[in-house]
Amino acid sequence: TIQDVAMSVYFSRQKRTYLYAPLILLFIASVVDASYAASYVINPNNTNVRFAIERFKTAATTGGFYNVKGQLQYDPNLKTGDISLTIPMSSLSTGNRIFDNKLMGADFFNTQIFPLAHFKSTNWYFNKDKVNPQLIRVDGNLTLHGETHPISLMASKFSCSQISTAKKKVCGGEFATKIDRTKWNINKYSLFGLTKNLDLKVKIEALEQ
Repeated sequence: TIQDVAMSVYFSRQKRTYLYAPLILLFIASVVDASYAASYVINPNNTNVRFAIERFKTAATTGGFYNVKGQLQYDPNLKTGDISLTIPMSSLSTGNRIFDNKLMGADFFNTQIFPLAHFKSTNWYFNKDKVNPQLIRVDGNLTLHGETHPISLMASKFSCSQISTAKKKVCGGEFATKIDRTKWNINKYSLFGLTKNLDLKVKIEALEQ
């Protein structure tokens, strides 16, 4: 009868649904897993921003900012990332306390008025290696001395791996860029022997949350 045929078709469809349900769930799970961006917190003990600045065209004076904090989001499958860093300017150290005080003073970084600098990424770029893609550049905005301007950090290395002692993933990387400090209204001594260009090297380490 027509009723028997209809019931047969109904149960046949239900049977196919039950058979395909696990496959559908596996597919959804794989898509979710593939697009999952892990969250990391910056380890301030192993994250710093080093700089070099020439004085009177002699060998550069080097120093750094330490105890840098922030957040990292990274998805190696989709090749996407996001990083934000907060840099305490009073952590500046060159090994010369007198020079440190000058750099932190009102004529230079003015850490009393601008105690923090910030970096926030806007774009991550990877090479075209489909087997083992590598991060090559991170673009973002640097807020320093009350001014915000774009910079590009060139990656010399970046990777994430499972650390047995930490029982979680750890990401680490090293980046470099050169900035013209006068763009951030840090102009003092630029005409009297202290170069306006700062070479920056950023080292980060981040622990999975």
